[in-house]
Amino acid sequence: MNKVQDAVVDMYEQLPVPYGLVRFGVAPDHPEVKNCQDTFEEAAKSPRFNYIGNVSVGHDVELVKMKPHYDAILFSYGASEDKKLGIPGEELAGVYSAREFVGWYNGLPQFQHLAPELAVGNEAVVIGQGNVALDVARILLTPVDKLRHTDMTEQALQTLSQSKIDHVKVVGRRGPLQVAFSVKEVRELMQIDDVAFHTIPSLTSINPKTLPRIQKRITEVLQKGSKSQSQKTRRSWGLEFFKAPQSMHASDSTHLSSVTFTNQAFAPDADPLSTSASVVPTSEMTTMPASVAFRSVGYKSVAIPGLSELGVPFDTKLGIIPNDPYGRVMAPSAGPGSLTAGHIPGLYCAGWVKRGPTGVIASTMTDAFTSADAIVEDWETGVSFLNSRQGENASTGLGWDGVRSEVEGKGVRPLNWEDWKTIDAKEKGKGERIGKTREKFASVEEMLKALDR
Repeated sequence: MNKVQDAVVDMYEQLPVPYGLVRFGVAPDHPEVKNCQDTFEEAAKSPRFNYIGNVSVGHDVELVKMKPHYDAILFSYGASEDKKLGIPGEELAGVYSAREFVGWYNGLPQFQHLAPELAVGNEAVVIGQGNVALDVARILLTPVDKLRHTDMTEQALQTLSQSKIDHVKVVGRRGPLQVAFSVKEVRELMQIDDVAFHTIPSLTSINPKTLPRIQKRITEVLQKGSKSQSQKTRRSWGLEFFKAPQSMHASDSTHLSSVTFTNQAFAPDADPLSTSASVVPTSEMTTMPASVAFRSVGYKSVAIPGLSELGVPFDTKLGIIPNDPYGRVMAPSAGPGSLTAGHIPGLYCAGWVKRGPTGVIASTMTDAFTSADAIVEDWETGVSFLNSRQGENASTGLGWDGVRSEVEGKGVRPLNWEDWKTIDAKEKGKGERIGKTREKFASVEEMLKALDR
C-alpha cells in the first residue's frame, strides 16, 4: 500500500481472528516471536486496508465471483494439513500429529477436542527433528508453573499439569549433523530446570571448529548438554538418530505402547558431515516404549475450492501453487506465442503455499514482501491483471463491496478490524483476571458471542 498510494487491500481470513500461524503455531513461551504482529497492526490502521474475518474463500465466497471485483488476488493461506507416516498402527490412540498438538495448546478451534492422553505412561516419542518437534518436547517437559503466565489455554494447562510424561525421545532418520532444528530451540531444551539430556557418544570425536557455522553451534550445544545430570533428576530427553518409523503397536488395548524403527546408515557415497547426506535402511530394528507419540515430519498445503476455475494448477506432490521466484502464479499453457508455461494475469502467491512449508516467520515475511513487490512492479509496468483497466471486461473496483451480499446471503457474519479488536480486548481481560497475558476464546461461536456481550 505504501508503494501504490491508491491501492486498496482486502484481507480474507476464515477465522474471526487474524495472525494465523503467529497466533496458533508459535509456542506460548516464545512471545518475542509474535512481535511481527506490530507490523501488521501498522498496516491495519490504514483506511485502505479491510480485514474480512470469519469468511472462508472458496466456501463462503467463490473465487470466480470475486474475480470481477479485483485487479489481483494473492494466495497466502499456508499449510493446513500435516504429512502422515503411512505405517501400521499410526491410527492408534495416543498417536498425534505435532500440528494438532500445537494447535490444541494454542487454542486453535478445530483442535480443542483433542484431549491428548498424557497420563497413561511416562514415555513419549517425537518423530522428526525440526523446530516443531523440539517445541513439542519442550512443552511436555517444561514445569506447568512456567507456562501459566503465557497465553496457553487453561484447558491445555490443566491437561499438562496431570501429565506423567518424564522421558521424551526425539527421533530422526539421519545423523546429528543433519538435524533441522535451530540452535535457539535446542539450547532452550537444555536449560529446562531438572530435565537432563542424554549425551550423544558419536559426537564426542567431532571437532566443532571443522564444521560450518550453524552445524558448529548446534554441535557445541549438544556436546555441552544440559545443566541437569540424568542420575540426579527424574525427567530427561534425548535425540535418537538413524531410525525410520516402521510400525506402532498396542500391548493389550487400542492404546499405543511402543514404536518400532528400521535402523538406518549413511549411504556408501554420503558425506556424514554434509547437511544433505542420504541414508539407507539396514536389516536391524529398534523398538522404543511409548505411551504417546507425535509425528512431526512436515506440513502440506492443499488446493482451495475454485482454483481450477481460474486456470490455476496445483502441485499436490509439493503442496504448492506453481509460481516463478517472485510469486507470480504460473500455468503450463499460459505462455504467449509458442511458449507453453507462463504467468496467469493478476494471480500471485506467498508463504508456504508458494514455496512449501519451510523457513521461519522472518523468512516468510521477507518472502511476502517479494511477492508484494512483484505486484507493484507489474502494475507500474502495465502488465495484464485479472481484468482489463477499461472497456467491457474492466474490473468493477468494488472489492469486498462486490461480494459482501453474496457472503451475508449465506448466513455468514463477516467481521472487520474493529470486531477483532473487541475480541482481542476481551481475551486480554479474561487473561488478566487469572494472571496471564490473554485467555483465548476456544471456539468460533465463543468469539462471535463475545461481540454481542
